Amino acid sequence: MRAPVYNSAIPQVILNTVNRAIRSALPGILPLLLLLTSLAIAMPVDWSVPEGQLARKIVAVTGPGAFAVTVENRSSLGRRDQEIIQNGLLSALESLGLRFVPAEQAAATVTISLSENAASYVWVAQIHPGAGEGAVVMVSAARPEGSPAARDSMPLTLNKILLWSQEDPILDVAVLEENPAPTHIAVLDPEKVSLYRMQSGKWQPEQALPIVHARPWPRDLRGRLIPSRDHLLDVFLPGVICHGAATLPLALTCRESDDPWPLTGGTQNGVASSVFSSAGSFASVPVGASVSTTSVPQLKAFFAPTRNFFTGALTSAIGKFTAAPKFYSAAPLPRDKYTLWLFAATDGQVHLIDGVNDQTAKPGWGSDLTGVKTSCGAGWQVLAAASADDAGDSVRAYEFPDRDPVAVTTAVEFAGPVTALWTESRGDSAVAISRNRETGSYEAFRLALSCSQ
Repeated sequence: MRAPVYNSAIPQVILNTVNRAIRSALPGILPLLLLLTSLAIAMPVDWSVPEGQLARKIVAVTGPGAFAVTVENRSSLGRRDQEIIQNGLLSALESLGLRFVPAEQAAATVTISLSENAASYVWVAQIHPGAGEGAVVMVSAARPEGSPAARDSMPLTLNKILLWSQEDPILDVAVLEENPAPTHIAVLDPEKVSLYRMQSGKWQPEQALPIVHARPWPRDLRGRLIPSRDHLLDVFLPGVICHGAATLPLALTCRESDDPWPLTGGTQNGVASSVFSSAGSFASVPVGASVSTTSVPQLKAFFAPTRNFFTGALTSAIGKFTAAPKFYSAAPLPRDKYTLWLFAATDGQVHLIDGVNDQTAKPGWGSDLTGVKTSCGAGWQVLAAASADDAGDSVRAYEFPDRDPVAVTTAVEFAGPVTALWTESRGDSAVAISRNRETGSYEAFRLALSCSQ
């Protein structure tokens, strides 16, 4: 018997048959493909590697034991990712011997901040032991492919503009004239106020005004320059106040004094020398003119003459509070019927005083904060410095819908520690002083907010 013989298949017949089969199957396949695609998109990011790295760094400092741990999200991560990371960190810490207890029962507290920069997420753990010095550890986590950049998720932009740089320490810089960029500045260092004027695109020294003081300065010296409406400026230093004459020849008249320092931007006597027009710009007003601006209570505080902080004694009460805790810096946030004051206290906490209550928080900031009034967002923002990494600090802007800070800008980085952060006299910008660890020079920057489109 011969084996059966089959004719070769006709190619076009096979192709038509396959096409018909695919078309008939599409209604069932398409939903499945869409489901698989959506599941792939919704798959959570694997954060286990940076979670484990940070947990090991924390336990290397603390050792096993009972600790109070909090996780705060100060990045553009969503709630779902925040919860996943928080649970992962706590599980990793627990597996390494940490037990979680309330703060009053803890041997130490650990505050973990989920922050970010333009390139990656940065997780910072601040460890506060019951005794001894605290420590800071951190890790970076790569931003997942396709995730929005930090700058795309923030409503405002914080701009950093270099004003001045020098090898000697800078305590403060005041812009005396600008049109629209600064054209006349005063630079405060421990022994003098130097005046510079912009000529042919370069800063030219105009005059150096010596500061006369009988006592040696404290080790961590701080100082402020405040332009005045009826003379050039006032200089505030620990135990010393100087006044700069407005007439030629310019000179400083200094005297020993425990007079209080102003805590708000603007000139003395509650009269402003500029009016707000938009973030980052202002219209000049003739000296001596009265200006109607947003009302901010004129509050002053006494500076400890041999230390680097304010004693807490105030010149006027905040509601029922006649004094604040000892603090390094302060910022006002005017509300409809009261002003909320933020104090970066020497106890490592931020005290929020509204006249009735004194609430405390540990947002992971440093000792420098200040307030600015702009035309962006809620209208009032707080600029706060924090340790970004081993190389330097960062400053970020926050708003307070209630009593919890909400980041409204990405952090601007500095090449070293921020040593001072003061609101400028015009009120809508600040001056940040930093020491560049690479060059050793001190650098003064203007920080101004702009409204993102």
